[in-house]
Amino acid sequence: MSLQEALVDLPPAEVPHQQQLNKPAPTIRVQLWDLPLRIFHWSLLAAVGTAIVTGKLGGSWMALHAKAGITIVGLLAFRIVWGLIGPSPARFSHFAPTPGKVWAYLQGQWQGIGHNPLGALSVFALLGLLGFQAGSGLFSNDDIAFTGPLASLVADELSHDLTNWHRQAVNILFVLIGLHVAAIVFYARVKKDKLVQPMVTGWKDIPAHLPPPRRARRIALLAALVFGVGASYGASGLWVKKAAPQPAPVNTATSSNPAKATAPAW
Repeated sequence: MSLQEALVDLPPAEVPHQQQLNKPAPTIRVQLWDLPLRIFHWSLLAAVGTAIVTGKLGGSWMALHAKAGITIVGLLAFRIVWGLIGPSPARFSHFAPTPGKVWAYLQGQWQGIGHNPLGALSVFALLGLLGFQAGSGLFSNDDIAFTGPLASLVADELSHDLTNWHRQAVNILFVLIGLHVAAIVFYARVKKDKLVQPMVTGWKDIPAHLPPPRRARRIALLAALVFGVGASYGASGLWVKKAAPQPAPVNTATSSNPAKATAPAW
């Protein structure tokens, strides 16, 4: 008897479980991204977009450019705290891209929820570069249409250096944003994994064997909000004492030789 005939004659319980092997793993629906994180994400997108457009327009638009930068500082400060004490998917320790995680992901062996190791690299790069852009912008001074709210706190030479670095680093930002968008399209078209929808609704299907996300306490949200608002105020420069205007120079020649009174012409 051939092997094929033997397999056909076997009872169903003894036939290789090919259908079970092709059956997708069970999943559960969980709230992956919390509401504060989603608000942060889309607010950061709006603020960065505003900063880019107004920076290119220049002129009177630079006032709005400064406000967008101050907003970015506050949002990043919020994200730092939320990444330390927020819910588990938002914590930096949860998705930190260690070499082991990256290697496992490249081999197709990584399992987890939230940002994958390569996506985590993109997140850290974007947050770091945005932090540099917003921070350098606070101390910038182009001597034409824009003076950063904290420019008076540093030497003119350093302020001009920061201005140049601020202008040059925006090209790197364009590259990172392009890679970020390309990755989203790739996952949606090729891997059939929609990354945008969970960032809108918060919900996502994850493998059933993975632990569900842990939520954060309300005190954590309050701390993050206070830190974010405080950072925005600090970046605004409202607390910086303005230099008193210099008095107008006195014309000593005029003051020491007062004009003689002239007799009326009548």
